[in-house]
Amino acid sequence: MIEVFHSVAAARTALGSCAVVLAYGDGMHLGHQLILHQLQAEAARLQVPTLVILSEPQPEEFFAGATAPARLNAFHDKVAFLDGFGIDAVYCLRFDHETSKQLPEDFVLHTLIEGLGMKGIVVGQDFRFGHHRKGSIETLQQLSAERGFTVNAVAPCLDSHERISSTLVRHHLHHGDCERVSRYLGRPYSISGKVIEGKKLGRELGFPTANVALHSNKLALSGVFVVQVDDSGVRRPGVASLGYNPTVSDTRQASLEVFLLDYDGDLYGSVLTVSFLHKLRDELKYPTLAELQQQIALDVHKTRMFFGAGK
Repeated sequence: MIEVFHSVAAARTALGSCAVVLAYGDGMHLGHQLILHQLQAEAARLQVPTLVILSEPQPEEFFAGATAPARLNAFHDKVAFLDGFGIDAVYCLRFDHETSKQLPEDFVLHTLIEGLGMKGIVVGQDFRFGHHRKGSIETLQQLSAERGFTVNAVAPCLDSHERISSTLVRHHLHHGDCERVSRYLGRPYSISGKVIEGKKLGRELGFPTANVALHSNKLALSGVFVVQVDDSGVRRPGVASLGYNPTVSDTRQASLEVFLLDYDGDLYGSVLTVSFLHKLRDELKYPTLAELQQQIALDVHKTRMFFGAGK
């Protein structure tokens, strides 16, 4: 089970020393996974635990605020992914004004070496860090010669000569290309959250839905999707609506509602992971609830065909 630390002292006490990845990036795509594989190899060579540093908020969120791009993964989803990947520990770095002003050399010496006991670090070739992003691989290499830690740089992961990045993943999510995103991530894009009380409109329309709590009102994708839902290891097919419910709501409050095929159990309080397999359509505003009901029935029919086709 992965350990999560919120202070340098706690991490140092528990781990003693470590090999580190600074995972400022979002998405945990194939490029990030190459870096994580290299981290595990270097940690094994050094005989130390693996530690991934995640910042909260992400630097782009700190600097851009409301104009920052939609986050791909909530913090707990990142931790869950890293746990499944076999990473030993996560340090949650609070990214604030003080952190943003820290010189790259000071961050490496005080936080990574003296604080966390770093023996090795793995980064992407284009990695930048510290005040005004002045820190680079060259910075790390210069300090490694003085302080005796190892530096490993990992080349970008390419798909048809295109560099896989969080920006690229967001672009294709925005355009509803779930299949391409699955290729970039090595798995379907997913959102997890607890099932909460909803308006029960789906039940009135004959399609009871699980209302999954979202951790952000800014969405990386929206529309109606074929999904697979994981409920404590049990996977079920379904159709999901992710967006702002234009037919029944005038607000801009995002929601994720999932109708599970051939299921009538009680999911309240359960934590579901919803994986997006295929986009059926954009959100639309229907003049009447009867027309919305007809469209939902068609969405369910297409979802059954999708799974029936063995996709």
